[in-house]
Amino acid sequence: MTLRTWARDLALGARFAVTGGRTGRLRTLLTATGVGLGVTLLLLAAALPNMLFQREVRESLRAVDGSESITSPRPDSFLHLGRTTDYRGDAISGLLLRPEGDRPTVPPGAKAFPARGEMLVSPALRELLDSPDGDLLEKRLPYKVAGTIGEAGLIGPAELRYVAHVGFLTTDNFDGRGVRYGWSVPEEPMNAFLILLVLVASVVLLVPVLVFIATAVRFGGEQRDRRLAALRLVGADTAMTRRIAAGESLAGALLGLLVGLGLFAVAREFAGAFTIWDVNAYPSDVVPMPALAGLVLVTVPVASVVVTLFALRGVAIEPLGVVRTSTPRHRRVWWRLLLTAAGVALLAPVIGGIELTQTGIDSTQIGIGVALALTGLTTLLPWLVEAVVKRLHAGPVAWQLAVRRLQLSSGTAARAVSGIVVAATGAIALQMLFQAMESDFTQGTGADSSRAQIAIGTHAKDGDEARAMIGRFERTEGVGDVIGVVSSSVWRPGPLKNGEEFAPMAPIRIGDCASLAEFATLPSCREGDVFILLTHGAQGAPPDSWVTRTARPGVTVALRDPHPHPDAPESRQKGPLPEWRIPAGARFVDSRPDPTGMYEYGVLATPSAIGPARLDTPDATAMVRLDPAVPDAAEHVRNTAADIDPTAWLRTLEDTQQDAQFSSVRTGILVGSTLTMLLVAASLLVTTLEQLRDRKRLLSSLVAFGTRRSTLSWSVLWQTAVPMLLGLGLAVLGGLGLGFVLLSMTAQRVRDWWVFLPVTGIGLALIAAVTLLSMPLLWRLMRADGLRTE
Repeated sequence: MTLRTWARDLALGARFAVTGGRTGRLRTLLTATGVGLGVTLLLLAAALPNMLFQREVRESLRAVDGSESITSPRPDSFLHLGRTTDYRGDAISGLLLRPEGDRPTVPPGAKAFPARGEMLVSPALRELLDSPDGDLLEKRLPYKVAGTIGEAGLIGPAELRYVAHVGFLTTDNFDGRGVRYGWSVPEEPMNAFLILLVLVASVVLLVPVLVFIATAVRFGGEQRDRRLAALRLVGADTAMTRRIAAGESLAGALLGLLVGLGLFAVAREFAGAFTIWDVNAYPSDVVPMPALAGLVLVTVPVASVVVTLFALRGVAIEPLGVVRTSTPRHRRVWWRLLLTAAGVALLAPVIGGIELTQTGIDSTQIGIGVALALTGLTTLLPWLVEAVVKRLHAGPVAWQLAVRRLQLSSGTAARAVSGIVVAATGAIALQMLFQAMESDFTQGTGADSSRAQIAIGTHAKDGDEARAMIGRFERTEGVGDVIGVVSSSVWRPGPLKNGEEFAPMAPIRIGDCASLAEFATLPSCREGDVFILLTHGAQGAPPDSWVTRTARPGVTVALRDPHPHPDAPESRQKGPLPEWRIPAGARFVDSRPDPTGMYEYGVLATPSAIGPARLDTPDATAMVRLDPAVPDAAEHVRNTAADIDPTAWLRTLEDTQQDAQFSSVRTGILVGSTLTMLLVAASLLVTTLEQLRDRKRLLSSLVAFGTRRSTLSWSVLWQTAVPMLLGLGLAVLGGLGLGFVLLSMTAQRVRDWWVFLPVTGIGLALIAAVTLLSMPLLWRLMRADGLRTE
């Protein structure tokens, strides 16, 4: 067989695909659409690594360079302070700057350094501030908008970011001094668990795409076989007809490549307009990796030829018809099970061999094993559908029509849902991995969000101002209660002892009894009480502890450092060293974790025992309980904190926090899963429409003989539902089994055997959605003119 013969027959098939009349062109268009959707997603997947990498590059290029220590002001130096805040669930990043010379370095994305009191904002933040929804946020950012941050200063077009020139930054409240931007942070290698998660997710998300492409190139198989029978009638042999059929599929695949490239170009241009799981990108960042893109462009047309030849291997095309119209040969199950067994055999040696401390795994063996297991389940579905539907008989007319159609041609229906089976199987296995690994990458913060939801801390010039700050939070809209204390330190007066470099000190907190009870287990409390707070109580405190060396009942303590370090902030108090005598009735109490999860120690006092105005360098700390009846309560609290002190620290209390790498991987997988599910839904719809179009004459005939349209509509539902339910059942068993094997690799246990419930719910929702969307075409096909022929 010469290459010239292959080229001639493939070209002839391609010609039939585009010149075979309206029906042939429509079939080619459906094939191109299906392949194009799959190619688009493959190219997006190939572009995802570069997109995420470019986000990291942009983040590092706009960061202030911290590799050089600048100890004194320079003409081009500036003080900087990074600020982050949340606004109705969206993160907003900010950079506060104060130049120290007349030639400060211009921030990335800016044309000039903003004037004092002005800020540059991202386009997305400007849009938010200009909208009615931005009224509350505008109060939090009291700077005049002087311009827009360009692409060089943003990690994505939808990022909410601002850069402001302020006058209140000093060396006491800044992050550092800089002269330039851009520096690289050494990449932290992923551990073996995360590598396994990424690898499995990649296979799980891409295999359904390949399955859908393989299904798309087989659209219109029955009409194609009738055309091939006509070719046999005019003299073509069996081999030639198969090559011509491959040429038809090749034409559809090549057109699908063009459609996919076009859709990818459109998606790339509008990449910034869509945000999936907080991720979006500039079009210039959405560039497929060359090797992966080349693999896609070569694999798709080659796969179309191979799939077509494979599909025709059991079809005898004769001059007078196709043997497929007679009773089909039963599908063999052994080779389908062999694929799954081969996948499990590749995964078995790795069981128990992956540990959290490792930084590498056998990616090739595991990837091939997972792919073979999923492929085996996909090929098992047609056999399962055929084995089940041949035993189905009596029922309503719609049921009988659906069952009879499935008995005559179950392969087409099974292929239509095969992508969903793979996606559901992988989703179940991935969810099992997520649940088991989440505990390894999730740590308790110690915070108790039931006691307070937001904690704020700020410096004050004196104790009265600190008390006034706490009072402002108490009067803020949406605040239910405030745990507020004024804090500073007390020192042991007198000269330093041998070996001491500074005077022993202990923290002191002044607040009402309700607030003090959040830091300690108090036996009782009334105004005027003082407590010595120890982490293990009076009996467990060693005599030389920081607290007992400084503060004991009846001793006198200094309210200002008697031996200040030269680099320490200058005291706000002048004159003689202020002192205070701790009451002799002060009691030792046990520390308890405050709402932020910290165990504090030192002195607790009520305002009547010592006035906050006497403290040196005091801080105000407020832990706020929000009123759930006020929707924007948290935003009002953040606004109050920003108004009191723009450099105040504010923390939203959460009971747990996740590892940054794990969160990044989870976000990437969620983005890919969303795109894959959209493709699966589109593929099921396109396949259902193709099957309806292929049965146009049959539907018209049934209507002409008096079959009710509602009956035919229900039959279409059953034709989709039966393979789908069988496929979901197979996916549940396969997903749980695959998940168990993957967990065994990391010596993890199954946390929840019911993780398949959400996945099956999505599958059932797809049945209803596809049936509903296919109804308009079905009703249009159920007309008498469908019987017309030429």
